[in-house]
Amino acid sequence: MVTFITTTSFTQEQDIEGSKDHPLISRYTDSIIIGYEVKEFDEFNLPLGGQIGGYGKDLKFSKSQRLEGKIARILYKPPKNRSTFEIHHSYQLALQKAGFKILFTCSKDECGGLFKNIIWSDERAFEKCGYAFAEVKNQRYLSARLSRLEGDIYVSLYVAEHDSIIEKWSGHSLTLLEIIEIKSLEEGLVTINTESLSEIISRTGHVAIYDIYFDIDKAEVKSESEPVFDEIAGLLQQNPDLKLYVVGHTDNVGELAYNMKLSQARADAVVKFLISEYGIDENQLLSYGVGPLVPVASNRTEEGRAKNRRVELVER
Repeated sequence: MVTFITTTSFTQEQDIEGSKDHPLISRYTDSIIIGYEVKEFDEFNLPLGGQIGGYGKDLKFSKSQRLEGKIARILYKPPKNRSTFEIHHSYQLALQKAGFKILFTCSKDECGGLFKNIIWSDERAFEKCGYAFAEVKNQRYLSARLSRLEGDIYVSLYVAEHDSIIEKWSGHSLTLLEIIEIKSLEEGLVTINTESLSEIISRTGHVAIYDIYFDIDKAEVKSESEPVFDEIAGLLQQNPDLKLYVVGHTDNVGELAYNMKLSQARADAVVKFLISEYGIDENQLLSYGVGPLVPVASNRTEEGRAKNRRVELVER
């Protein structure tokens, strides 16, 4: 466990109700929890590089890694006048001592002036702490990984001094700690190879694919999707008379119109990738997006929503 020395705190402030430290990583001395969220299964975009792009442009990390698993997000308020350097350095030393490998670290302008806008986007900000990182200075970040047989653990740590007139946060180096425990969905996944794809489609008329990866809210196919594309392309090349609908599915988070558009764009991207990269006959493929309209699990849970985010191959 990553731990820090704790002392008795005389502040009247308390952790928000229902929150607690992660069992593997404790809080910085005398910090309190002001934001808290745990999701049993979700996706996470881990920064491995600074911010590129800008307002009105493609704002993103220069390098990142898509993760899936159990995600704990904790926003701490440390004691006033603790520097971001002290907190960041303390976590870095503690993580390294516990066996974590530091993957990326940056400070101040190295991170990029709009780095906080990605880390603390509208979708990621806690409801009652939306302005926590609205105005900051002396920002610092690190990402780290602990390799374990039972599943790797990743850490994302963002520390920045709040720099606005909001008195309750002003002068505090607010600390966003996010821990991702890698795991796969235990149901709904198949071992993807050409033979299994052919068998499932012959038996059921369709197959759900969970190994095609996109950045959050994007439709560009990520490079780690290539192994499953190799198998899909092999299926189509070995069966030139096989014709498929490529159907994009989403969960029900967000507006229906947006999800319909996103699912169509992702289905289009899959078809385009198969044609351009593997030379698949375009007459074998038709793309459609149905958004959240055909769920395979309840959207009331994170695990259910993860099952609903998929691409299906449907025999025509």
